[in-house]
Amino acid sequence: MQEPADDHLCGTMRTLYLTRHAKSSWDDPRTDDLHRPLNERGLRDAPYMARMFKERGEPVDRLVSSPAVRAMSTAREFAQAIGISPENIALERGIYLAPAEMLLRIVNLLSDDFGRVMLFGHNPGFTELTEYISDADIDELTTCGTVRIDFTTNTWAEVSMGTGTLVWHDHPKRHPELK
Repeated sequence: MQEPADDHLCGTMRTLYLTRHAKSSWDDPRTDDLHRPLNERGLRDAPYMARMFKERGEPVDRLVSSPAVRAMSTAREFAQAIGISPENIALERGIYLAPAEMLLRIVNLLSDDFGRVMLFGHNPGFTELTEYISDADIDELTTCGTVRIDFTTNTWAEVSMGTGTLVWHDHPKRHPELK
């Protein structure tokens, strides 16, 4: 008897993870927004949440990040935790502070070679995109929060309003050991 095929391999399902960057530092007012690093809490939360993600055992085919230092730092922690070389993180300038409409265009243009993609970026765009494509009310994607949204579509181009299902939403405040 033949095993059922993995939907992701057959191209009939897409999984999008949206991860908001970890908490950033405002200590140096001379640092422009693009170059703000993670603060102490961000440096604690990012590796922890990356380990929590790894424990889920969900493979990711592609990591795509905003070029902002805080987003790239968060992406690197996730890459390290799940065994992806940081050099394989794709930079997408359009993610930086993008509204939901632009983020949706970025998702629609993802290569169909990748069935499971994780984007690293910013609010309010990530919260708005989550709610727009999944019809879920998450209130806010907090810093270092991640959502998983599944789509029963053949291509990323088919992702649009209400086509996704929010599968889970995790963030540091759900983990009392981080307080």
